[in-house]
Amino acid sequence: MEELIGKLWHNWVTKAAGGHYPDAAVTLPEIEKTAGILFRAFGGDPGLKVAAATAEQHGARRNWLQRLAGSQEKVSQARRDAETLRLPPEIAAFPDKSLNRDLYLWLAAQAACDIAPHRGWFIRNQQAAATALQRYPGLRPRYERLVEAHLAARIAPEKLPPDEAAQENALRAALRAPGTVDGLTPLHSTQSRPPQPILLWLIAAEHDAPANKTGGGDEPPQEGSGHSGESREAHKAEQVETPDNKAPLLAMFRAESLPTWAEYVRVNRAYDEDENPDAQQAARDLDRLSLTRDGQTAKSRVKFDLDLPSEAEDDLPVGPGIPLPEWDYRKEILLADHCHLQPMTARDAGSAPLPAELAATAKKLRNQFSALAPQRRWLKAQPDGPELDVDACVRNLSDRRAGQTPETGNYLAQARCERDLACLLLADLSMSTDAPISDTHRIIDVIRDAILLFSEALTATGDRFGIYGFSSLRREHVRYHLLKDFGERYDGAARARILTMKPGFYTRMGAAIRQSAQILAEQPASRRLLLIITDGKPNDLDLYDSRYGIEDTRVAVHEARGMGLTPFCVTVDREAGSYLPYLFGPAGFCVIRKPEELPRRLPLLYAQLTRN
Repeated sequence: MEELIGKLWHNWVTKAAGGHYPDAAVTLPEIEKTAGILFRAFGGDPGLKVAAATAEQHGARRNWLQRLAGSQEKVSQARRDAETLRLPPEIAAFPDKSLNRDLYLWLAAQAACDIAPHRGWFIRNQQAAATALQRYPGLRPRYERLVEAHLAARIAPEKLPPDEAAQENALRAALRAPGTVDGLTPLHSTQSRPPQPILLWLIAAEHDAPANKTGGGDEPPQEGSGHSGESREAHKAEQVETPDNKAPLLAMFRAESLPTWAEYVRVNRAYDEDENPDAQQAARDLDRLSLTRDGQTAKSRVKFDLDLPSEAEDDLPVGPGIPLPEWDYRKEILLADHCHLQPMTARDAGSAPLPAELAATAKKLRNQFSALAPQRRWLKAQPDGPELDVDACVRNLSDRRAGQTPETGNYLAQARCERDLACLLLADLSMSTDAPISDTHRIIDVIRDAILLFSEALTATGDRFGIYGFSSLRREHVRYHLLKDFGERYDGAARARILTMKPGFYTRMGAAIRQSAQILAEQPASRRLLLIITDGKPNDLDLYDSRYGIEDTRVAVHEARGMGLTPFCVTVDREAGSYLPYLFGPAGFCVIRKPEELPRRLPLLYAQLTRN
């Protein structure tokens, strides 16, 4: 009974305190796609991704009901940095759901018009708002409704101390007429509080600086795809030294440590430890996550030491390696010979038959794809040929008797209808492909099965194709695995190399695409398809784990198109819709949300891409 009464009291007082209307809430997943399109349509940086903002304590005054309810202590505000446009994970500030939705759209428009990101917070937001209203006058009615609804929810200036009231009046004037207020008067008293958060503006630039040092509040970076269906939340993070826990109980109860005591998250950058089922809830309760490199467990030490396999167990390198350029979007230059790509082939792979469980599907695909194989057809009215064209003979004879000169020949000739097409399949063999999708299969298993069935299908068409795989460990070690070259037949040896595929390291996709494009461009074909299979976005242990990798891959794709190739990406990453349109264009990729469907769908996708 006590717990029930406590819940009822909490719900009532929170509702009475105002500022939060859950029945009218709009969440970021509902509006993320629309906001992203609007941001880019209004001229925003197309390389920025849309993600959730962190909730931070603002320190401003609250009304007595909010203090009684313990609500509105934190607020999530929009901000943008070099890589991300962060919007609140949920907006429920107004009782009207349409206003909450309009606030998301206004924030996207204001971020797109942020023409002075290096100016102070107050001037920067005024200029952005004024620019948005000037460029897109149709936004003004929505903006004015949002301003009035927001001002009505703020504490009135007359209820504030004089210096805070002066700032509040200036803020209200700046919201109603952006660009007309030059600055805020400083606070005089040590008891004064900062202004209440302005939901229509981007967060102050100075608040972004600490986050940029540690990844902008992102979740700890991980290699590979996002297959989890759980919602993503942003957290403030900082990099710290591993705490000395020789006497953890004594440290916990030291009086001077009580105000600042907090937990830290043990994260190994390259590999996941055993999951803690309570970690997600614990993260929600912390204001800031502290991350530290911790290699105390034997498991972590062994994995770190075995980052690269021994020479006797590794694939055979082919040649001395290939230097390749890489695009640095910050300097807007192509760094010559920045990466080292090492072609490799399987050691002692031997020969192998097609796995029995794929035999029936392979036979069906070969029968279907045989219809695409080159067929001979008869050409009529030819000047020479093995047989007479009766229709042409009758027509020519009739023309002569009518006094006309025949313009066609009298013979039938056979012509072979060639499919002048070459395809290079590039498979992502990063460590994330070791992730399970069922009790019996991993992502690498379905990629392997898909490549085998793809190869079986293409042998029926006679199309020329090559198969390669890649992974990387920083820019000095990009591994490029030869599975089937264009100049060799698809036989037991090629099949054995495909069967020996195993997860590697990271996903430096730009270098792999550049090398694949060079190989494919040398093939004598009128149509050349570069087909990429992946399970996550480009990343590596260095800067490639950020926007750097996205921009380099995008430039590599554009270079491939400039060589007359057709790049197309097939992914099993459920989050790929947020970055693949930027990399490959709206029609240059396909997301397969159920990885187990990849073997069946890959040959059919190829048939669709090459049917014309």
